[in-house]
Amino acid sequence: MENVSIVRMFLLSGINETMNYRIAIFSLTLLYYCMILFFNISVIMIIIVDQNMHEPMYILLCSFCMNGLYGTTGFYPKFLFDLFSSSQQISYEWCLLQAFVMYSFACCELSILAVMAYDRYVAICRPLHYQSVMTKSKVSQLICFSWFTPFCIFSISIVLTSTLKLCSAIIPKLFCVNWIIVKLSCPDTNTVSSNILSYATIIIYICHGLFTIWTYMHMIRTCVKSKDERARFIQTCVPHLVSLVTFIVIGFFELMYMRFGSTDLPQSLQNFIAIEFLLIPPVMNPLVYGFKLTKIRNRILALVNIKRK
Repeated sequence: MENVSIVRMFLLSGINETMNYRIAIFSLTLLYYCMILFFNISVIMIIIVDQNMHEPMYILLCSFCMNGLYGTTGFYPKFLFDLFSSSQQISYEWCLLQAFVMYSFACCELSILAVMAYDRYVAICRPLHYQSVMTKSKVSQLICFSWFTPFCIFSISIVLTSTLKLCSAIIPKLFCVNWIIVKLSCPDTNTVSSNILSYATIIIYICHGLFTIWTYMHMIRTCVKSKDERARFIQTCVPHLVSLVTFIVIGFFELMYMRFGSTDLPQSLQNFIAIEFLLIPPVMNPLVYGFKLTKIRNRILALVNIKRK
């Protein structure tokens, strides 16, 4: 192909093997997506309505759930539409947008988890300074950082990708991925800038992970010395730790498979690996926090009791 303008549509070939069971998959996917919407919106609304939860930890949790809605909305509606479409195509522009949403969602997740770890570190290791450190202004800055950083990085990444000459229009996945689009570029295309940015992004978020590990080392050391702080750690940090470990394991596995994995695996297994980060965390996170954090759990139980009466 002579230039990138020739490729105006991409074919999402990863969906082909699901077409024989599309009615069942459509029903289950729609139900699952409704669960994601219900659980995340419920937590968000509880935090917004209850004045007692207008604290840094709950505000960050609200941002966390909003990111879950943002990421899943970038995938599920399009996937549901494709199940009953005669051709699983996506325009060049929408494909780049979807790739941006997928990557920014994943990195926002890591950024927010790092910010939440910092919040818990201040609360447990520096409790006397918590109110002065975690002010409304500081919380706003941290939330902006957790969203603005990945948005800037992947805006640049998508712009660089849009300049590449493409020699294929087939994406072997259920959704668009920036790395796959780069791999579709013609052999003579210069992808050095895209590759440098990709590895720089990996380094940035490895640093996020190292910072989070550092905060937990200090929190654990503090909790060993104090029973009160140990109880606070179990109540507020365990949900965060579960979310963090789950997302890192899923994200690392997907990243390694996307870069170095074999294409000989069954397409259905490849599809599952690809969408794990859109399946597990968006449902698990609001449930874990909802059951573990006392204020949210009590609020939910109060609403259930009112409805029973």
